[in-house]
Amino acid sequence: MADNTLNRTDLVAKIAAETGESQASVNGTLDALFSVVSKAVADGTKVSIPGWLAVERTHRAARPGRNPATGETIQIAASNSVKISAGSKLKAAVK
Repeated sequence: MADNTLNRTDLVAKIAAETGESQASVNGTLDALFSVVSKAVADGTKVSIPGWLAVERTHRAARPGRNPATGETIQIAASNSVKISAGSKLKAAVK
């Protein structure tokens, strides 16, 4: 099976080629984007780019679980997680 992964280096190169900006500039912009998004989501703010995607923090309540090795019942602590939802334009692009 062919490797269909677009890693950060490839993404930066493609964006730089599309925009005519330098790869260093694009890389800095991506760093800033990820920084802003991660800080907003960590603060509980939903980040939405209409039509493309939405990123939000979710809360998972404490719950009982089972240790698969021993079968012992354990308590799994409450935690926060991240939910990413695809928007209509992104969904339409993959059809």
